[in-house]
Amino acid sequence: MTKLTLASYPHMLGFEQLERVLERTAKAGNEGYPPFNIEQTSDYSYRITLAVAGFAEQDLSITVEDRQLVIRGRQVEGGEDRVFLHRGIAARQFQRSFVLADGVDVGEALMENGLLHVDLTRAKPEKVVQTIKIRKGE
Repeated sequence: MTKLTLASYPHMLGFEQLERVLERTAKAGNEGYPPFNIEQTSDYSYRITLAVAGFAEQDLSITVEDRQLVIRGRQVEGGEDRVFLHRGIAARQFQRSFVLADGVDVGEALMENGLLHVDLTRAKPEKVVQTIKIRKGE
C-alpha cells in the first residue's frame, strides 16, 4: 500500500513544508508532564498555560528553535540532607514542544500561582488579489 502524501494531490502546490511540520510534530512524542492548556484569547492570539508547580522562574527556559516553541524545566536538587518519608511531588525535568505556524510570534511569558503562561500572536492576514498579465508567445 502506498503512503499518501500532500505531494500526491496535484492541486496542492508548495505544501511540502507543512508535511514536514506534521511529521516532526508526530515524532515529538510529548509525554503528559507537565499538563498544559491552549486557549484562543482573540481571533489572532493564543495562550499556552503549563502547570509548573514547584518550579521557579530560573528553573525554566523558553526558546524558539526552527519555528518550534520549546519550554524546558529543570529543578536543581538541593538539600541532600533531606529525608523524605513520602515523595509525591515530582521534581523531574521536562521539555514541551509546540510547532508554530509562519506568522505566529511568541510574546511574553508570565508565571502566576504555579502556572506558566506563554502568549502567542498571529499576524492578521492581508487579503491580496493579484492579477497576472498574460503575454503573447513569440
